[in-house]
Amino acid sequence: MVRLTEGEVNKILASQGKQPLEKPKKRSKYRNVWVVVDGIKFPSRREANRYCELKLLRDDGAVKNFTRQVPFYLPGGIKYLLDFMVWWADGHIGYEDTKGMRTQVYINKKKQVEELYPIKIEEL
Repeated sequence: MVRLTEGEVNKILASQGKQPLEKPKKRSKYRNVWVVVDGIKFPSRREANRYCELKLLRDDGAVKNFTRQVPFYLPGGIKYLLDFMVWWADGHIGYEDTKGMRTQVYINKKKQVEELYPIKIEEL
């Protein structure tokens, strides 16, 4: 029995004018699906949906403005990225993180941020 390597198979397919074999995409560790909305790449559908909700709320006037991927710097050169900072029409500022899987690293960083900065992070 003859076994061909992937490269040899791709050469044969190319000589026949066919598409080369593609490696199957590796499933992400937490099964999130990357989504593009308004030309912005989001690491999950949940985060993309929240972005769309915030845009609608801003158009309706319930939200003055919002920003994405707000960095908070922690001791030891560690950076925590908050998904959304929201300025609500009633004057308060919301800090939101869209989470599907609460890892121990996330829990520890969130706790540190809330101890160092005068904020409370809401998980969606």
